[in-house]
Amino acid sequence: MSTTFKTIARFQYSSEAQIIKGRLEADGIQVFLSDNLTIDTDPLISNAIGGVKLKVLSSQVLEAQHILETIKKYSIDDEGSSIQCPNCKSEKIELFSTIKDVKSLFWFLFGVLFSSLPFYTKHKYRCEACKTEFDIK
Repeated sequence: MSTTFKTIARFQYSSEAQIIKGRLEADGIQVFLSDNLTIDTDPLISNAIGGVKLKVLSSQVLEAQHILETIKKYSIDDEGSSIQCPNCKSEKIELFSTIKDVKSLFWFLFGVLFSSLPFYTKHKYRCEACKTEFDIK
C-alpha cells in the first residue's frame, strides 16, 4: 500500500504552518510540510512558490480538515475580539501587507537588493466576503 500525502492548507510563513502542524500531530494526524525550508531561507519568495504547503495522509484528510475548521484563523483586535468589516459586518477579516506607494516600493526593493528585511511595510485588513480594504483605528 502506497503512502500518499494531500495538501490541505498553504501558509505564507513556516511559523504559521508549524503551529497548525503541532495541533494536527497532537490529534494523531501525520503531517508533512513542503517548501518550509526554502521560505525560511528567503521569505520574499513565499508567494512565488505558493507558500508552505501543509500535507496530510490521504486517509486522514477529512479528519484534518475538520480540525482546521475549528481553528479561528481570522484577525482579532488587541482585546481578543473579532474584527468586523465596516461595510458588511463579516468577521472573515485577514491582515495583509501591501506595496501601493513609492515609499513602500523603495524599501521593498532595498530589502531585495541588499538581502535584508523590508523596513517599511503597510498593513491593511481585507474582508473576504465583500473584499473591502480598511485600517483599524
